[in-house]
Amino acid sequence: MRNTVRQELVARQLDEQLAARFPVGQRLRVLDVGMGQGTQALRLARAGHKVTGLESDAGMLRVAREALTHEPEGIRERFRMIEGDGLDTGVHFLPGSFDVVLCHGVLMYVEERDAMLAGLARMLAPGGLLSLLVRNADALAMRSGLSGDWDAALTAFDTDTYTNRLGLQVRGDRLASLTATLAGIAAPLHAWYGVRVFTDTSADDAEPPSGDELTRLLAAEDRAGRSDPYRSVAALLHLCGVRGQ
Repeated sequence: MRNTVRQELVARQLDEQLAARFPVGQRLRVLDVGMGQGTQALRLARAGHKVTGLESDAGMLRVAREALTHEPEGIRERFRMIEGDGLDTGVHFLPGSFDVVLCHGVLMYVEERDAMLAGLARMLAPGGLLSLLVRNADALAMRSGLSGDWDAALTAFDTDTYTNRLGLQVRGDRLASLTATLAGIAAPLHAWYGVRVFTDTSADDAEPPSGDELTRLLAAEDRAGRSDPYRSVAALLHLCGVRGQ
């Protein structure tokens, strides 16, 4: 359930931003940093874009490569994968090489956040789109509070770190801080959304509903992710910056 909501909402939001910024039918050069199993990268390759996936985890790369083997030849030809770290984009690519850079679910693991974001912005051509998906540090108390874990909720008010569902100590990011960083790296914030306002407390193994119920669930999440004050307390924030001309 949680991954279904995340991937569907991010896809809708990303497609909205791409449609607003680029001519219909333009084949974009896309870099997905920390692509994981490649859900969004593969979706964009299927849509006709030329996609490069950068991933440091060998296991995730195997999963993504296996998924790609089941795709038609044309999709395989425009999708390449590189084992590497998001801090080393300058080693692999020239500045301005991409129209779109995705960095979803990565920043919470990165200590040198601003340095990495500056490197990602340099990869963008003028007018290019930087898409970030981060844990919302301003809403860290929500999951614990809604689950009735009052000690954890009280602790969360005074920190930007949390223990994720993998048991790792990681960091959330705040909208105000990221807005300032994006302005400082010449890719100012253009739009932002909330992701998983209502479903973040779902169990890891909870299956999404089907049919009309899933349609209504996604419609409610989509509306909340675009509306104040709901998007401000979403579990995740989807920020879209645009590289200066």
